[in-house]
Formats: sequence, C-alpha cells, structure tokens
Amino acid sequence: MREYLPLLIVGAIIGSFAAIFIIAYAGIKNKKEAIGFDRNVPDGEIIRRLSKYALPYWRSFLLVLLTMLFSISYDLLSPWLIGRIEGLIKEDFELNRLFMMVAIYAGILIVSLVCTYFQSIILQRTGQKILSALREDIFTHIESLSHNQLNQIPVGKLVTRVCNDTNAISMMFTNILVNLVKNVFIVFGVLGAMLMLNYMLTLMILCFVPFLVLFTVIFRKFTRRVFRRVKDRTTDINTYLSENLSGIKITQVFNREEAKLRDFLRKSEELKKAKQDQIFVFGIFRPMVYMLYISSILCLLYLGGRGYIKSTVFMGQMVTSEIVVSFYMYVSKFFNPIQTLAEMFNFLQSAFASAEKIFGILDMEPELVDEPDAIDLPEIRGEIEFKDVWFSYVPGEWVLKGVSFHVQAKQTVAFVGSTGSGKTTILSLICRNYDIQKGQILIDGIDIKHIKIASLRKHFGQMLQDVFLFSGTIRSNIVLREESFTDEQVMQSCRYVNADHFIGRLEKGLDEPVRERGNNFSAGQRQLLSFARTVLHRPAVMILDEATANIDTETEILIQDSLEKMKNIGTMLIVAHRLSTIQHADNIILLSHGVIQEQGTHQELLHRKGRYYQLYMLQFDEQERRNALRNAEIA
Repeated sequence: MREYLPLLIVGAIIGSFAAIFIIAYAGIKNKKEAIGFDRNVPDGEIIRRLSKYALPYWRSFLLVLLTMLFSISYDLLSPWLIGRIEGLIKEDFELNRLFMMVAIYAGILIVSLVCTYFQSIILQRTGQKILSALREDIFTHIESLSHNQLNQIPVGKLVTRVCNDTNAISMMFTNILVNLVKNVFIVFGVLGAMLMLNYMLTLMILCFVPFLVLFTVIFRKFTRRVFRRVKDRTTDINTYLSENLSGIKITQVFNREEAKLRDFLRKSEELKKAKQDQIFVFGIFRPMVYMLYISSILCLLYLGGRGYIKSTVFMGQMVTSEIVVSFYMYVSKFFNPIQTLAEMFNFLQSAFASAEKIFGILDMEPELVDEPDAIDLPEIRGEIEFKDVWFSYVPGEWVLKGVSFHVQAKQTVAFVGSTGSGKTTILSLICRNYDIQKGQILIDGIDIKHIKIASLRKHFGQMLQDVFLFSGTIRSNIVLREESFTDEQVMQSCRYVNADHFIGRLEKGLDEPVRERGNNFSAGQRQLLSFARTVLHRPAVMILDEATANIDTETEILIQDSLEKMKNIGTMLIVAHRLSTIQHADNIILLSHGVIQEQGTHQELLHRKGRYYQLYMLQFDEQERRNALRNAEIA
C-alpha cells in the first residue's frame, strides 16, 4: 500500500480543492437569478438566429473544417513520432532512419502550419463579412425606430451594441467556434492515440478528468457572472462618455469639470473592479487545471519510473521509456485543449450575451410603420389640416387636446404660445415623427397614415433651432441627400438665403471642412446653411422651429430676408417666440396648454386685445427698453 501513498496524497489534495469549490458553488447557485447569471434567451434560439448570418458562407466554413483536419495532424502524430525517435536512439541507432523520422516530423509540422495559416485567412475574411452584415442590420434597424423609441435608449448604449457587441460575435465566428471544434477533435484524437499506446496509463490519466469537468462547471457559473458585469459596466461608461463629451462645453461653462471627473472615476472604478473579478476567476481556474496537468505528469513519471503497473500484469501492459515520452507529450495535448474548451465555452457565453443584447435592439418593433396599402406621393401642394387631434407622450397626459386648423397650400402659418403649449409637437406630428392617439392629420386631403413615411418626409424641409451639421464639407451638408447637384446649383441656393456672404470669405468655399456638429461655425452660419439645404431641395412644406432664437441681430436681418424669399417656395410653418418675425404670416395660431386659444392675422389678433395682444405688448415694451439703452450708449 505504501507504494501507492504518493498517488493517494495527490488525490487528497485535489479532493480538498474540489470540496472548497463545491461549497463556493453551492453558496451562489441559489442566487443566480438575483445576480443575473442566466440570460433570457435560450442558447438554441441565439444559435438559430446567428446561423442566418453564417449560412451564406457555409462553403468557407466547410473548407476551414477540411484544413483543420490536416492542421491537427501535428498534435496527434508528433508525440508518437518523438516516442519512436526515443526508441530508435535507445535501441539500434541508424542515422538514416533518424533523418527519415525527423523529415516526417518536419513535413507534418509544415503541413499543419500552412493549413493553420489558410484557415485563419478564410475565417477572418468570412468573419468580417458576417460582422459587416450584422452591423448593417443593426444600424438600419436603429434608423427605423421612432423618435420616442430613440429618446428612451442612451446613445452610448447603441454605440456599444453596434461596436463592442458585434465584435464579440465576430470573434465567435472567427475564433471561438472553430477552436471549440478543433479542440474537441484533438481531445478525442489524443485519447484514441493514448488508448492504442497503453490503455492502463490512459485510464490513470482519465481519473483526473472528472475533477477537470467539476472545476469547469463551477468555473462556468462564476465567469458568466463576471462577463455580464464587465459588459454592463462597459455600457455604462460608454453611455456616460457619449453624453458628457457631447455636453462638455456646458460642463466648462458651469465649472463642473471636477464633479464630472469624479463621476467618470467612479464608473471607471466599477469597470476596473469588474475586470479584476474576471481576472481573479481566471486566475483561480487556470492554476487549478495546471495543477491537474502537473499531477497527472507526476503520476505518469512515478509509474513509469517503476517500469510497470503491478496490478495489470495479466494484461501485459509494460511501460517503456518511449511510451513515457509519448504519454508526456500526449498528456499536455490532452489537458491544454480541455482547458481551452472551458475558456472558449465561457467566451462563447459572452458572445451569446452580446448577441442577446443585439437582438434586444433588433426585436424592438418600430412604432411607426407604413400601412399595407400606404401610397407614394410624387408631389404635394402643401395643404394641411388637423381634425380634432389629441396627442400625448405619456398616456393620460395630453399635450394636444382636440386641435383643429386648416392651412392652405403656399400659406405661411405661425404658431405661438408659452413653453409646453404644443407648438413643436404639432410640427413633429405633421412629419409623422410620432403617431397621434385620436383625430386625423391630412396632407392634400389624404390621411398621413395612408402615405409611406419616406414619401411623406421627403416633401418637408425642416429648419430647427439647434442645427445639426455632420462632419464633412459645406457641400456635403447642403446636398445631404443622394441627388446630384452642381456647384452652381448649390451656390445659387446659398445666394438665395444670403449664406454666400460668409461662404465666399472661406478659403475653400463649399469644400471648407465641417467639424463635428459644425462647431467651427457660428449659430447664425449654421442656420443659414440649414436654410440653403432646404432651398436646394425645394420642399413643398417648410418647417421653422425657433430658427431665429439664438442668432445676432445682423444675422437675423439676413434670415428675415431669406424667409421672405422662401415663402414663394411652398407652405411655411413657423414656431417663433419673437412675434416681430411673424407679423406678415397669413395666419397666426396661439396655443395654450394644448388648446388653440386664438388665431388670425397679426392685425386681427392685436385688434381683439386678447392673449396675443398681451404677449406682443410685453415684447414691444422690452424692445423699446433695448432701443432706449442702445441710444443712450451711442449718445
């Protein structure tokens, strides 16, 4: 019994670690719902949906599988060849035979390397194609979501889905799945080779496998937890960066740099802790697998050093030096793939978690969709009618309450009222950025729900208070759509709205670079560019939402002149707080708490001396005070 004492000591040590891990596993198993171990979508469903992206490239994957079979030949044959070389040196040594064995070994190695190279090239190309298709689907789907849905999702979260999570899925196709299949082949191939060499030693090695499986199962639970935590913390920090980098000017204006830095450091610390937990889990699992590997090697050398296995003499299983050498290499090639399989499985779970998050976006049904019988409108006159329209962003909290009005084609209609009265909401509903709950909105006598959304919106030109310019050039921001326009047409639209005054002073003219959000141009210049963009496409309906709110007096004069010209293009709907800018409108609609309180021309509303008259007199008095102060300064 004493001769087996080293084996018993090894078994006791491994058993102790196994008991500790089982206790730790039992402590968290019943809490997995609370800590978010499991996903909501089954693995089978995720695989089915991901396979839709992989199926078009099945020939590439089949070719990879064939090259893989050749590449693993080195892992299966090299230990046997080394053992043969050991036997050749020990027995009747012949140099020619040694050269032949080394040549065979080198040939197998070269074949394996070449196959591995082509396998990697094919997988990377295929993976990038799959990644591009997936990103395109996500981006296209995000574009189809309504304004209400986009308002509910942080931009940083969407960026994480399109970039980080798709990369995890790409890694699954280019690395994880192939390595899983490859390692399974290697494990069974090595196991078969060891059984043919010496099945009793193989059974001894297999005694360590149950512990390896146990450690892997426990490891899976811990890693799934830390992977999810890392992904959640990464999403949090991306969302925080997206919001605060966009609003960094406000942070500087209010001297909140230190406070924002503290928030950023706190989120970074949370991500660091999640990463440390991930490293800690892997830092325990890998040494445990390595301990099993070393223990099996020690047992192999112990039994091999004795020359035979006493309990199996009847089977005639003698342990020679070449068998020990071969087994030494086979044991390494047996445990490494199993360890890799465990880690790859958890990376696969991470990829599945990313896929679930992506499908969470893709499964969002767009709130605004075309009706089955929706029509295209090649052109419209610009006649608009609201019939008893009720609308709310939040159920039960009505923003518009039975609003009805009629706008004739080519008319200019202005909406005024206090903040929150529903002015901007009306403009959003006309473009069908939201759907109303009750009533009807008609364009040229046709319910807008019966018109295709893309066809409807292409007839509108919107000029908003906060003009958004994309990175590129002035030309690309004015043209914007896919239609081709000549430089003369673009400049003609710029001249029409007086934007040529500042464009002509730029070094590169229309090719002047536009930085992110157009921050290298003033608010007035951005507004003039948005006017030029609208005029170039000559929409049937033009929408101006506080377009003159944040500009200087000189630019306002240019814009007022532009507006007078633009009235000849089509129907114009204006939201303005400055009543002086809408005096020449054909109809002025005053809203209060979602209800039309007054409407008529500027002179008619002043004559009634109602709420419009009060607002006008307040602004008139304010303007008089400003003029008096300006005259005093001049004097």
